[in-house]
Amino acid sequence: MSTTKKASSALISVFHKDGLEPLVKKFNELGITIYSTGGTETFIKDLGIDVVPVEDVTSYPSILGGRVKTLHPKVFGGILNRQDNKSDQEQLKEFEIPQLDIVIVDLYPFEKTVASGASEQDIIEKIDIGGISLIRAAAKNYKDTLCVSSMNDYDEVLEMITKGNGSTTLEDRRRFATKSFNVSSHYDSAIFNYFNKNHEEAAFKLSETNGQVLRYGENPHQKGFFFGDFEAMFNKLHGKELSYNNLLDVDAAVNLIQEFKNDAPTFAILKHNNACGLATRPTIHQAYVDALAGDPVSAFGGILISNVEIDKPTAEEINNLFCEVVIAPSYTPVALDILKGKKNRIILVQNEVDLPKMTVRTCLNGVLVQEKDEKTDKISDLTNATNKKPTDRELEDLIFASKLCKHTKSNTIVLAKNKQLCASGTGQTSRVDALNQAIHKAQSFNFDLNGAVLASDAFFPFPDCVEIAHKSGVTSVIQPGGSIKDQLSIDYCNENGIAMVMTGTRHFKH
Repeated sequence: MSTTKKASSALISVFHKDGLEPLVKKFNELGITIYSTGGTETFIKDLGIDVVPVEDVTSYPSILGGRVKTLHPKVFGGILNRQDNKSDQEQLKEFEIPQLDIVIVDLYPFEKTVASGASEQDIIEKIDIGGISLIRAAAKNYKDTLCVSSMNDYDEVLEMITKGNGSTTLEDRRRFATKSFNVSSHYDSAIFNYFNKNHEEAAFKLSETNGQVLRYGENPHQKGFFFGDFEAMFNKLHGKELSYNNLLDVDAAVNLIQEFKNDAPTFAILKHNNACGLATRPTIHQAYVDALAGDPVSAFGGILISNVEIDKPTAEEINNLFCEVVIAPSYTPVALDILKGKKNRIILVQNEVDLPKMTVRTCLNGVLVQEKDEKTDKISDLTNATNKKPTDRELEDLIFASKLCKHTKSNTIVLAKNKQLCASGTGQTSRVDALNQAIHKAQSFNFDLNGAVLASDAFFPFPDCVEIAHKSGVTSVIQPGGSIKDQLSIDYCNENGIAMVMTGTRHFKH
C-alpha cells in the first residue's frame, strides 16, 4: 500500500481558532469532509462551509457541560483503524464508522490558566480529556492519519496539503506525530507539576517546548541547545547571537542583580559566572566607574548588568570597554545609539519575568534538583558574635558583601568597602586560599583595605582567616557560623577589635 495518503475527511475541534480559516477553506476546496464539535463547528458554519456535527456520527450530544463530546468508539474507531488491515475495514463498515484521515485538535490552555492565578476549579476544568486522547490516538496511527496539535502548524499544513493536492507523505505524518507527542507529554508534565507543587511525589518532570540550537556548546567541538522562552525574558536590541557560555554568564548576572533590584543604582561586571566588579552609587555612571575599578583587567570581554536605566554618560564609559553583553531594564535613546556602535555587542533589555524556583543539574546518570537559594541576608538576620559591633556603614557593607558572596563560586571570600567590591577569592579549595587571593587582587588594584569588610560563604573552622584579614586592614566580618570551633575566631576578633556577625545561613555555590 502506498505511504502517500490522500485525505477525504478531517476532524477539527480546537480551542484556538486563530489561523484556522484558510485551512478550513482549503479542505472545502479539496472536497475533504469536515467533522467538528461545539464552538469550532459554529466557526466553520459561519464561514459558509458545510460541516458534519460529531453528534450526528455518535448519536450522542455533548454532555456533562462539554466534558464529554468526542469520547466515543465511532470517533476513535475512525482515527485508529488501520487501512491495510482487512478486519479493521470490515468493522468500519459494520458499525458505520467514518474514516478520519486528518485530526486537528489543540488543548485547553492549562498553563496560561495556572499563570493567570485562576481558581482551582477553573484550573481543573482546563485539564483536557477528549483533546489529549484524540491527539494520542491520531499520532499513534500516523501511518494512516495526520495529527495537527498546534495552531502554530496551520501554515505548514496548509502549504503541505496544497502542494500535495490533499495528500500527505508517511514522512510528514510521522514528523507531525512527533510534534504531537511533544505537545501531549509537555501538557501532562505541566499538570503533574501543578499537582505536585509541594513535591509530595519525589518525581522529576521538566518540559520545555521552546528550543534553539546554539552555534556550539561550552567548546566548539560540543553541540549546544537552549530550552526556554528567552524572548519573554529579554528584548534583544542589538548584536550577534548569544552563545552557550554567554547564556551561562547572563544567567549569573541576572541572579546577582536581582539581589540589588530595589537598591540604589548598582552595576555589576561578571566573568565566567563570577562578579569581578560591583558597586552601588547615587548614579549609575558612578556605579559603573567604580565597578570597573574593581578589576579592569578581568572586565575585558565580560557581561555588564545594571539595575536601572543606562544613560549617556554610562554608555560612553562602557563604549571604551570590549564587552560581550550589556543588560539593563532600559536605555536612553542616546545611550542605545552609543552602545550599538560596536556591531557584535549584545544589548538586552531585561523584562519582569518570574525565575524558576528550582535549580536543575545533571549528575552521574541522573539529575540533582533543589530549591533555589532565595534567602537574602538582612540586617535583622544578624547576630553579633563579638564584643565590638559593626558601625552603620559597616553593616551596609556587610550586607552588600553578603549578597555578592551568595552568587560567587565556593569556596569564596568577598572583600568590600563603601558598597564597592574590592576583590573576591573564587572557587578555591580552601578558604585561606580564597582570602589570600582576594587580598592579593585588591592590593594589585591599589585598594585600601583599612576599614573593609569580609564576607564568607561558610564558617571558619579555624581563626587563620580572621587573623589574615585583620592584618590586611579588615575591621568587620560576616559569616554563617556553625563550626564547633567558632569560638576560636570569635576570641581572635575580640582580642583584636574586629566586629563579627553571624547569619546562621550558609550560601555555598558549587
